[in-house]
Amino acid sequence: MSILPPFRTTDLPRLSVFVDADNISAAQATAILDLARRLGAPDLIRAYGNACHRPEWDRVPGFHLIHSGSGKNATDMLICLDAMERALSQQCEAVLLVSSDQDFTHLATRLRERGLTVIGAGEAKTSERFRAACSVFEELAAPVSPRSTPPPDDLDSKIHEIIKPDNSNRQSIPVTQLSNSMWAKHKFKISEHPDKNWTDYLGHRTHLYEVAVTKGTTTVRCKPAAFKIAAN
Repeated sequence: MSILPPFRTTDLPRLSVFVDADNISAAQATAILDLARRLGAPDLIRAYGNACHRPEWDRVPGFHLIHSGSGKNATDMLICLDAMERALSQQCEAVLLVSSDQDFTHLATRLRERGLTVIGAGEAKTSERFRAACSVFEELAAPVSPRSTPPPDDLDSKIHEIIKPDNSNRQSIPVTQLSNSMWAKHKFKISEHPDKNWTDYLGHRTHLYEVAVTKGTTTVRCKPAAFKIAAN
């Protein structure tokens, strides 16, 4: 019985793709795949993140979503471990690191020192340090916002229950109270969400919430129309 060597149909380098899904939108998936296939022969394509907060990546064809959990820097650490394992086992010739986070600068540098081609990709906000650490860097265009706003998800429904317990459309509460109540009732910490804080979370969902600051206190209320549509 003979053992045949791996069959290849291209001279492009074997490429491993690692996407920081906590930092990069699934709307970029097509652009990432196009980039990977243009610069290499991708045989491993993974997206890493908290699957509870990034379920859209699990629905993207061609990507394997790796759940990294909710710990601080868990996604970064898991990407680093898997990327170095691929490099040390000589299972790839090039690596595509997709993130706008400069924390991957050291990983890019170490992979290059191992002789791998490191292709970086990220949005315009990506730091110069990470760009310079890569063999080549490709800037991803900002994803086009959808015309229709997404409906409230399970997390928003829990927030809605806390803000509006008496079915009053005018109910508002301090954001600090919301944070404490979400932990007490659902063991949810905003620091474990990709948005990291309530200011960003609520600010990214202006179609659902109204935030106001009165005498130094930040309060939030639900927009009745958004949750009424969701209920229907």
